Amino acid sequence: MTPSRLAKFQSTLAQRQLDLTIITDQVNKGQNIAALLRTCDAVGMHRAHTVIPKEGYRDYSGTARGSQQWVEVRQHQSIASALTTVKQQGMQIIAAHFSEQAVDFRQVDYTQPTALVMGAEMEGVSPQAVAAADHHVVIPMLGMVHSFNVSVAAAVILLEAQQQRQQAGMYAQPQLFGSEYNDTLFRWCHPAIADYCQRYGLQYPAMDEYGEVPNLSQWYAQARAGKVPSRKY
Repeated sequence: MTPSRLAKFQSTLAQRQLDLTIITDQVNKGQNIAALLRTCDAVGMHRAHTVIPKEGYRDYSGTARGSQQWVEVRQHQSIASALTTVKQQGMQIIAAHFSEQAVDFRQVDYTQPTALVMGAEMEGVSPQAVAAADHHVVIPMLGMVHSFNVSVAAAVILLEAQQQRQQAGMYAQPQLFGSEYNDTLFRWCHPAIADYCQRYGLQYPAMDEYGEVPNLSQWYAQARAGKVPSRKY
């Protein structure tokens, strides 16, 4: 772990936004999920929510895994589960949806705790999410096409959210602390060790100030001997 890479991880985590998230409402194309997660990372989002499509993910062969290294992804079996989760966190729900009540996406205050709901390209946002939304937003189009690709539309809206939050100084106010910060930093620094711990239900080893795990071979020996404390993930 080089000092510059560790510093990059730390500065990135210091700007992560816990109160800005996205819900993919049965978006079923793997490449769209991957593109969405790259945008989430780019705007400093810490966590995203995905509703698993009934038919599963099309052409999904791990295309989003690289992005998932930087953005925590929580999967839900239903849109109701995802909506309940963000509501319990006090977030306003913004649905990208054409309706009589829809407003220009730039008219929404994204400095408030916000969950953006994006639907699949053909079906759009589900009726349940439409009904639950506090605001419906649209992106004004000046050409012949009626809408952007879902990943492009999300990028446009989330960049507006980023701009508003930057102007409000929100990226200069860290939101990630304690065990969640430490766990995330460890996963970023040592993804292979983190995967091993999660696979076997083991507590992460201690990491020093330089981002290294001292006496790693000894720790693995203790893990194989069953001497490392267990943990649920």
